[in-house]
Amino acid sequence: MKTVILIPARYASTRYPGKPLVELALPDGGRKSLIRLSWEAAMRVRGVSEVYVVTDDARIQHAAEAFGAKVIMTSPECENGTARCAEAVAHGHVDADLVVNLQGDAPLTPEWFVEDLIAAMQDDTAAQVATPVLQCDPLTYGHFVEDRKVGRVGGTTAVFDRNAHALYFSKEVIPYIDPAKVPERDIPVYHHVGVYAYRPSALTAYTSWPEGELEKREGLEQLRFLENGQTVRCVNVEGRGRVFWELNNPADVPRIEAVLKEL
Repeated sequence: MKTVILIPARYASTRYPGKPLVELALPDGGRKSLIRLSWEAAMRVRGVSEVYVVTDDARIQHAAEAFGAKVIMTSPECENGTARCAEAVAHGHVDADLVVNLQGDAPLTPEWFVEDLIAAMQDDTAAQVATPVLQCDPLTYGHFVEDRKVGRVGGTTAVFDRNAHALYFSKEVIPYIDPAKVPERDIPVYHHVGVYAYRPSALTAYTSWPEGELEKREGLEQLRFLENGQTVRCVNVEGRGRVFWELNNPADVPRIEAVLKEL
């Protein structure tokens, strides 16, 4: 199964303009941009034929090409990363049996998250779309609660059924837990990891559907699949002691830099 990783990146982020080019401090005293760290994370994934940065912005294109990435340019009209991946496939830039969308704000994504996702799609040939979920450790759960307490939109949580099919994704912390009853371990909240695997046919279907009401309200592209009756498989991945967090807001920069120091 030929697999290609696409890293959608746009400059005009609503919450954090210019985010892909933000530089993060490294343990050795150096600095690297968010898009470079995300590309390096993608390059560590085994069993992948190609890795591309997919963007509509020349600044991101030039920065990515400068550190050696292959770049696919797409239309500014692409409303989200899934649409950007779909355009790259539709215009013939990508020939693959499986397309993985590793979003450009997730430099802490361990390679085994993506490898487990690919393996799940290989094993389940009926699955059209899949995405990883990670049970929250106390630190990550604390980040979620802190963000919501101050009215900041941070990461995304996921709930799924007994067959690991997604029921809903939200920027709220779901399911709700009474603050006085949060367990010290096995917290029943799952962090949605911003990676997707699609069959090309699923991407074609995605672009044929209009933006849904839930997708619009939550600002979560994957809800379009659910609103149109498409099953999204959730693949439970293991942190193996690693903390995972995306860069959603400026407040996330020190959080991610702190984790990088521990790697």
